[in-house]
Amino acid sequence: MGYSLKLKTVCIILVCMLFMVVGCSKNEADEKKLVLPDDIPSFVEESDFEDVDWSKKASMFNGNMMGNENKSGVIGADMPSLNNNQKWMWHLWGIETLGEVELTVVGLHKETGSIHQILTTGWSIHLGGENNGADAHIPSNVSIPKPGEWAMLLYTDEKLFDILVFEINE
Repeated sequence: MGYSLKLKTVCIILVCMLFMVVGCSKNEADEKKLVLPDDIPSFVEESDFEDVDWSKKASMFNGNMMGNENKSGVIGADMPSLNNNQKWMWHLWGIETLGEVELTVVGLHKETGSIHQILTTGWSIHLGGENNGADAHIPSNVSIPKPGEWAMLLYTDEKLFDILVFEINE
């Protein structure tokens, strides 16, 4: 075989391998298509999940809160939380009028792309007043169904308020 024929053969093999890799990658993406649970609040949109920046992990601030400083934070998120009704206290900054403001928490598991109710009492809970420097807070019990990276989408007044990204492994 001449040099030119060998080069063409190698190029054809590489192109075929590229098509296989692209095809497999597309299938993986299709498998992770988001499916909103039937009982999820109607204001939660599939497009909200496109805003998740998985590299922007929640960080520790104010000594014992995990979250996005001056926006939202949780006391208890650094404790084991898998399937054991762990108590978390949510804190939000920038809430101007409390009244009947509800906090809705929607969990997205990165690896599976599955969406879960995180609060044990339902999707939403009424916010309370100021605490620990935040404009609003509320304690709740949470249940995290599986380990891994989680995005917690927080909604107030039926609008996306913030996204917290946690690594929960125990």
